[in-house]
Amino acid sequence: MLEIIQLLLLLSIVGLLLGVKSGKSFKLLNSKPHQVILDSCALIDGRIAEIVRTGFVHSELIIPQFILSELQMLADGNDSHKRERARYGLDIAHELQDSAPMKVIIDRTPLVDVAANDDKLVALAKKLGAQLYTTDYNLAKVAAVEGVQVLNVNELSHSLRPITLPGETLKIKIIQKGSNREQGVGYLDDGTMIVIEGGARYVGHEVPVSVTRMHQTVAGKMVFGQVKQLRPAGLPAQKQLPSQSAKHKLRTGLSSPLRRR
Repeated sequence: MLEIIQLLLLLSIVGLLLGVKSGKSFKLLNSKPHQVILDSCALIDGRIAEIVRTGFVHSELIIPQFILSELQMLADGNDSHKRERARYGLDIAHELQDSAPMKVIIDRTPLVDVAANDDKLVALAKKLGAQLYTTDYNLAKVAAVEGVQVLNVNELSHSLRPITLPGETLKIKIIQKGSNREQGVGYLDDGTMIVIEGGARYVGHEVPVSVTRMHQTVAGKMVFGQVKQLRPAGLPAQKQLPSQSAKHKLRTGLSSPLRRR
């Protein structure tokens, strides 16, 4: 009798475990995949295709039909610059459909009560529970207020720039003079602007620069430095002005009468 009870308990435990496992499997099979909505700025920017190609994105990509209509309208417009950018955005959408490893969906959800495309993007993201991928700063702010998570490739690009620490020495080509008289302006390899004290006289030359500090702004990161006291190749040495004593001797020698033998 005891053996029968133990067997029944064992069968009950096994059944419970199988039920939990099948429930988890059912939940996984029926769970909604993560989705990211692309706006017109994201397609025109084009970097989403490179990010997808590197394998960093595994979410389903959603391109709303009204975004494609917006690009088509710009592509048929009279503004040549907007026309070329819109055509490029349509090419990116086509490339994603053809080569992206994840699913790319053209969403045709009717949003008749919403007029502006930006408002439609926010409403669609809230309805689908999706993230919004955009490079539009104002749209990103509005979406964040509405509780929609935003993916901004510009912020990602700024975050991934190498950190330059004070005290490091860099080779910088000074492009132009700065706002102050003695300042020069150059750029790091990643495009970050660096303001260089004492760099005004080295415009057009590559000089060693010692980093002094960094400053984070809304537009991005700025680096400040100063020219190290080394003369770059091909740049003539600065002319030394005569001292006051030398000037006095020169004036005295010129004014004294010549001695006769």
